Amino acid sequence: MGDVTEYIRRETDRFRDELFQFLAIPSVSARSEHDGDTRRAAEWLAERMREAGLEAEVLETEKHPVVLGEWRDAGRDAPTILVYGHYDVQPPEPLDEWTSPPFEPEVRDGRIYARGSADDKGQLFMHVKALEASLRAGGGLPVNVVVVAEGEEEIGSPNLVPFVEANRERLACDAVVISDSAMFDEGVPSLLFSLRGLAYFEVHVDAAKSDLHSGTYGGAVPNPATELARMLAGLHDESGRIRIDGFYDDVLDWDDATRESIRGLPFDEERFRREVGAPSLSGEAGYSVLERLWIRPTCEVNGLLSGYTGEGAKTVLPAKAMAKVSFRLVPDQTPERVAELFLSHLERVAPDGVRVRVEELHGGNPWRADPEGPLFDAASTALKEAFGRAPVLAGEGGSIPIVGDFERILGAKALLVGFALPGANMHAPDEWFPVENFERGIGALARLYEELARAL
Repeated sequence: MGDVTEYIRRETDRFRDELFQFLAIPSVSARSEHDGDTRRAAEWLAERMREAGLEAEVLETEKHPVVLGEWRDAGRDAPTILVYGHYDVQPPEPLDEWTSPPFEPEVRDGRIYARGSADDKGQLFMHVKALEASLRAGGGLPVNVVVVAEGEEEIGSPNLVPFVEANRERLACDAVVISDSAMFDEGVPSLLFSLRGLAYFEVHVDAAKSDLHSGTYGGAVPNPATELARMLAGLHDESGRIRIDGFYDDVLDWDDATRESIRGLPFDEERFRREVGAPSLSGEAGYSVLERLWIRPTCEVNGLLSGYTGEGAKTVLPAKAMAKVSFRLVPDQTPERVAELFLSHLERVAPDGVRVRVEELHGGNPWRADPEGPLFDAASTALKEAFGRAPVLAGEGGSIPIVGDFERILGAKALLVGFALPGANMHAPDEWFPVENFERGIGALARLYEELARAL
C-alpha cells in the first residue's frame, strides 16, 4: 500500500481539479434541457475510467446512459467487486440561496461546495481515483472490479433494474460496494446497516372548472385547497403516528440490542436542532431522534400548490390543489402495499364536492444488512487505517432503492460506506463535501479492495 498511498498524496491536487471538471457539468437528470449535459457527464466519466486503467463503455437505456467500467485481470479465482454510483444530480433551485453558483465548484473553509459534491459525483469519483492509484502505482488489484454508474438515480432509477437484469452475467459479483451516504460525524466513519425505502405520490384535488371569485362563490362552492389541507392534516395523530389503517402492520420491530446500540451513539440532539435551524424537534413519540430517522417510517408533505401565490392580493377560490406526499419505509414495508393503503385512506376521507386523483411517482424498498461477517470486517479495517478509529454502525434515513435490487438479482451482499458528513445539504443549496474526506477516503477505498480480496 505504500506506493499507492504515496501516489494518492502526490496526485491529490490533480484529482481535485478533475473532480471540479465533473462537478461543473450540470447533469440534472430530471430536466430535459439538461439531457445533453447528462450525456456529457457520462462521456467524461467513461474517459476518466479509461485513463485510470479500466475498460469503459457508455451503454444506452431508454433515457440516460449507464457508464460501465471493468478491470478483470485479477483472474477467475479472484473475487469480483461491483462498485455502484450515480453521475446525475438534483436540480439546484432555489438558486438565490447558493453562496456560490451550484455548478462552479469552490473550496471554502475546507469544504468543496457544488451540486453533486456529496451526492454522488464526489464519492463515485473517489472510487475511480482509488482504482487509478491501485492500478498505476500498485501494479494491479487483487480483485476484479466492475463499476456501474447510472444517470437516473435522482429520478428513481427507472431503467437500472432492467439494465441489471439484462446484464446479470456480465455484472456477476461477490459483493457490491456503494459510497452514496455520510459518515456518522466528523472523524467518525460509519458502515450502514439500514436504509429506508420510499413511496412517493402526487395528490390532485379539484372542484370547479376554473378559479372563481371568492366573494361571489366562497361559502357555496367547495375549496380544493381547504379540503386538501384537511386531508393532509389528518395523516398524523397528536403523537406523530401515521393515521392510515394498516400502515404499521408490516413494520418490523427492531431488536432491543439494535435500539440500545443506536441510543449509545454520541449524538447531540440539541446540536442537531441548531444545525437544521428548527425551533424544536418533533416526530413519533417513544423514539429517539436517530430511531425516528433510521428505523421508523414517516409521511411527509414535500410540496403544496394552489390558488394565487404572486405578489399582492387576488381573491380567488382555486379550482384545484396539488400536494406531493412521500413515505419513508422500513422493513418489511413495500411501496406497493403502502400505495394501496394510502389510496384507500384518501378514498375514505375525501369530502363530497371534490374530485381526488393520485399519481404514483416512484418508490423503492427498504434495506437491512447483517453487520456481522467478512464485508463489514474488511471495511472496518480499511476505515480504521484511513481515519484512525474503527467505524460505528449507523442507519440512513434516505433511500437507495437499487441496493436491494442488486442483492436480489445478483445474489451478492451490499456494503455501504460513505464519506460525506451530516448537514452536507444534499438536495439543498450549498451542497458540500469535506476536502479532508475526499483525500482520506480515496486511500480508504484503495485499502478496502485489498481487504475484500482477503475476506471473500
